Amino acid sequence: MRYLAFDLGAESGRAIIGTLADARLTLEEIYRFPNEPVRIPDGLHWDVLRLFHEMKEGLRRAAARYGTGLKSLAVDTWGVDFGLLGDKDILLANPYHYRDGRTRGVMEEAFKIVQREEIFSQTGIQFLPFNSLYQLLAWRQQHPDLLSQAQAFLMIPDLFNFFFTGIKAGEFTNATTTQMYNPRTGAWAADMLAKLGLPVNLLPAVNPPGTIVGQILPRVARETGTGEIPVIAPGSHDTASAVAAVPAAGPDYMYISCGTWSLVGTEVREPVINEQTLSLNFTNEGGVGGTFRLLKNVTGLWLVQECRRTWARRGENLSYSELTAMAREAKPLEAVVDPDHPSFLNPEDMPAAIQAYCRETGQPVPGTKGEIVRCALESLALKYRWVLEKLEDILGKKLPVVHMVGGGTQNELLCRFTAGATGRQVVAGPVEATAAGNLLVQAMAMGEIKNLVEAREIVRRSFVLKTYDPENTGAWEEKYEVFVKLVS
Repeated sequence: MRYLAFDLGAESGRAIIGTLADARLTLEEIYRFPNEPVRIPDGLHWDVLRLFHEMKEGLRRAAARYGTGLKSLAVDTWGVDFGLLGDKDILLANPYHYRDGRTRGVMEEAFKIVQREEIFSQTGIQFLPFNSLYQLLAWRQQHPDLLSQAQAFLMIPDLFNFFFTGIKAGEFTNATTTQMYNPRTGAWAADMLAKLGLPVNLLPAVNPPGTIVGQILPRVARETGTGEIPVIAPGSHDTASAVAAVPAAGPDYMYISCGTWSLVGTEVREPVINEQTLSLNFTNEGGVGGTFRLLKNVTGLWLVQECRRTWARRGENLSYSELTAMAREAKPLEAVVDPDHPSFLNPEDMPAAIQAYCRETGQPVPGTKGEIVRCALESLALKYRWVLEKLEDILGKKLPVVHMVGGGTQNELLCRFTAGATGRQVVAGPVEATAAGNLLVQAMAMGEIKNLVEAREIVRRSFVLKTYDPENTGAWEEKYEVFVKLVS
């Protein structure tokens, strides 16, 4: 059977066909398009109408190639961002980008009404200033008249599902990223939201991954040349789909879904909401198959992406492979940064921000492009170790293997650094874990796969995985002591 996955990330979106035959999954990218946020006077927005146009083009190309052979489609995207619909389902504004600055200080204002401890007890979600909760509070503060017109709140993948089907519905894995959903009760945290003066009536019913949302609208079918194929909610948060495709054979492992963000965690059957996870600012996001993802959001290859973008603005257009080659030649473990320091959230000049951090913390200041990129990659590897140690403390057990999935696994230097920093064997792959997980959940929804265990067996058979063993662990141990002081 053939399924169509729309996988939208922070830089681009793809339409990917998955063919499941003989217990193997093969992937075919049929369309790729840019995902570029747009800054206008009121802030930074996602261009969702353009993205939907591009998705319909991907669907048109899929239909032209495979006709009625497509069994379903599904959309996954990043979390926390959302759209608001008004009367007659009008989109009230282009959704804001999570890196927009309008939520600055909003989280602290919320704590004056509902204590931090209560918010965590209700939601189990890591405190980040751009969580949906604080974005919606920013709407109430800055656009109260517009918010009063809202009749529906839809996370970004749910919004695209609405564009495809006309049906307004939520999905579990993305709902849990909002810091407005109670994973223990399986419902929106209505009492907490009421205390904060937020309209609970906007929030949709929440369906589990693998739910058939509905059939695509007849006009979309006519536009794209498809039949009335079903739209399925996968793990619509891209990390949930990526973790569904982690090729683990047992429960004791740490995963790193590595891209613009690094989502670093493990899979558990129940959310872990206690004083320890609160103090460490860990998060409990929904997963596929009745699981939860106990994890930490770590600023990932954003540091390298922004360095590359800064240099490109200066006329130095370098590929990621060229930058990695430069980093490979730089001197190892000279200076490190905390990737999650606020100065790296959205600086105008990322290389200068990294240099300033090193200067202010009394470390050697990286000067060349190779030194700056190496600093970023080594710092990421050390942050992965920090999360690994905290996870093992929380769970009271060792996690002997690290599974790295996603586009970041193409950076072999980062994979090697991760093995050295953690002292664990690293299994890298698949690169297209998010798309694979999306497609396999569709197959589960259509009855072709029984469960998550079978899906992961298919991943192990279908993709080439690469193993990295720890190297130079003594030097990593020494630098880790420096890193821990910086993080603390």
